[in-house]
Amino acid sequence: MTKPNKRITKIKLYKVNKNLTHKSLSPYKLLVFICIFLFSGNVSGQELKSPDANLVASFLLTDSGVPTYSLKYKGKEVIKTSKLGLELKDGKSFLNGFTITDSKASTFNETWKPVWGEVKEIVNHYNELAITLTQKETNRFIIIRLRLFNDGLGFRYEFPEQKNLDYFVIKEERTQFALAGDHKAFWLPGDYDTQEYSTVTSNLSEVRSKMKAAVTPNASQTTFSPTGLQTPLMMKSKDGLYINIHEAALINYSLMSLNLDDKNMVLESWLTPDAVGDKGYLQAPCLSPWRTIIVGDKAGDILTSKLTYNLNEPTKFKEVSWIKPTKYVGVWWEMITGKSTWAYNNLTSVQLGVTDYAKTKPNGKHAANTAHVKEYIDFAAKNGLDAVLVEGWNEGWEDWFGKTKDYVFDFVTPYPDFDVKELHRYAASKGIKMIMHHETSSSVRNYERHIDTAYKFMKANGYDAVKSGYVGNMIPRGEHHYGQWLNNHYLYAIQKAAEYKIMVNAHEAVRPTGLARTYPNLIGNESARGTEYEAFGGNNADHTTILPFTRLIGGPMDYTPGIFETKVSAYNPENNSFVHSTLARQLALYVTMYSPLQMAADLPETYNKYMDAFQFIKDVAVDWDDSKVLEAEPGDYITFARKAKGKNNWFVGRTNDEIARTSRIDFSFLDAGKKYIATIYADAKGAHYETNPKAYTIRKMEVTNKTKLTLNCAPGGGYAISIMAK
Repeated sequence: MTKPNKRITKIKLYKVNKNLTHKSLSPYKLLVFICIFLFSGNVSGQELKSPDANLVASFLLTDSGVPTYSLKYKGKEVIKTSKLGLELKDGKSFLNGFTITDSKASTFNETWKPVWGEVKEIVNHYNELAITLTQKETNRFIIIRLRLFNDGLGFRYEFPEQKNLDYFVIKEERTQFALAGDHKAFWLPGDYDTQEYSTVTSNLSEVRSKMKAAVTPNASQTTFSPTGLQTPLMMKSKDGLYINIHEAALINYSLMSLNLDDKNMVLESWLTPDAVGDKGYLQAPCLSPWRTIIVGDKAGDILTSKLTYNLNEPTKFKEVSWIKPTKYVGVWWEMITGKSTWAYNNLTSVQLGVTDYAKTKPNGKHAANTAHVKEYIDFAAKNGLDAVLVEGWNEGWEDWFGKTKDYVFDFVTPYPDFDVKELHRYAASKGIKMIMHHETSSSVRNYERHIDTAYKFMKANGYDAVKSGYVGNMIPRGEHHYGQWLNNHYLYAIQKAAEYKIMVNAHEAVRPTGLARTYPNLIGNESARGTEYEAFGGNNADHTTILPFTRLIGGPMDYTPGIFETKVSAYNPENNSFVHSTLARQLALYVTMYSPLQMAADLPETYNKYMDAFQFIKDVAVDWDDSKVLEAEPGDYITFARKAKGKNNWFVGRTNDEIARTSRIDFSFLDAGKKYIATIYADAKGAHYETNPKAYTIRKMEVTNKTKLTLNCAPGGGYAISIMAK
């Protein structure tokens, strides 16, 4: 890109009708038109409207050349005047001293089809303003690009190739979000290494007083401020606006958290540092991720927004038939509860290539053995599921955690009781795929050493999907889970997997920012407290009424629902945790917690006791043509209706918080003039997530698009409905 012309002094923001002449205007109207035109030439301030004109973003340079922006929705302030810029480690920062030397306005409108998703088609319609800012003192320039959609704003920093800017180091990004009030917020403590906290619901002014209690223990954690917050940050203003702040297209950059000035209600970006404290190493030309603000009158507007995906690039893959939405079971929950173990023996120290496992004594609780895995394969085949995940199959689990051990796994050597080739043969004979597990123990250097060999091993043995994990503190030591280097690693693993046509479900990795549009083999992430925490003391009953407004804004979550035996002590008498959900709500999560990768997480022997309820898991789709929010309020309840991909069948799910509530829905989303059979899986009278979680009812009824239905939802409860065309 060439350097912009410094002589530009006027910028036209309005197109003039070519047929309009001064003779067609009254003197008064002509004066108004001239004033508007002259105002549009003001190089320090510009305005951008969304296609429906409900959102208005304003850009303004202060007298000292500080770039600022603001955002209004239907006349209401969403973001007050907020500063933009980056502080650099060396030399003059990109904070002030700017003049506007170019501005380009454009509009874009397309409809694209995701490889998998909540809807068949996504509309990508925005108005754009790209503003070139030149810093006279350094003779450098940057571009701030704003894209305004009907549902929100995205903006980013761009650093074109130029004479006086090549390599530079970010000390901190100084993007502000000046809020219009002390909003109700649904927040997690800001942390460089984990997102696995319970959401706190409070006014922003209460964050400081609630932070200490919110920071609960985790395998790896690094908080940074008594008012530090994570994104996506969901908020509700006192005048009824729903606001969500996040980022999109996180590539070659550190993850953004937010630091709250709780006196002025200003959020400011706070990037994740590396081991020496730097927050980003960049080389022009380069881009920052998009900073996103989603706005709506209704809670459902946030849930249906596709802004995050629209700010990512189209898929990099020419051929995508190998990417398949998947419903699976796995050798997993029994280890999470403590019924079984990942480790083959009870040794406390092993060395790969040195320890001869054939000469060690098995502990008798190792779940990943050939005979037991075949039982899972049989269950999957009998019930029409797609795949089986097996954890703990490979050598090294005896001392995998807490040792910051570099050479911890090799990802190809099975324990003596796990016959890879026999299980490949057996699964293939039953039409079942196998999902590989790669726990890295956060020894990322070791994983990258082995990744090609590991992926080749997978393909040779019939595995086309991997669940990767990053538990514990990072190696290289001192790096954080969400720093630039690690974010590059996560993307590298996805790109490398695509070379082998492997799908990736990454746990403990960076929270998603819509990259699954570009790399649709990223079919799942954890990046939040999932079902596993139900065995670690439990998730709050309102947990799944919040996650779709926060964690799921950037992409799907492998939440692993479907736990029917809610008392963990049934599997491990030493564990008194319980699942904070009724059985009926566990079914609902397959609809409300969107993912193209859905696990039936409980044990086959438990499902065999409740096959009437398991029928919903068998029936429910994992890919959708349409999705509609029937009811929603963050922290209270969510009711979704979704239409199965390529079929005229619908599924409804309702997740409820700890308060008993009444749900009233209608079926107007169904085709007019057609009849359907609805099977309703609901909380029974007296159901309660603490005292009576397994009380459920199942009934069938005929429905049309004129049907209305009222259902009672228990505390921690909900319901699921399958609606099949007659």
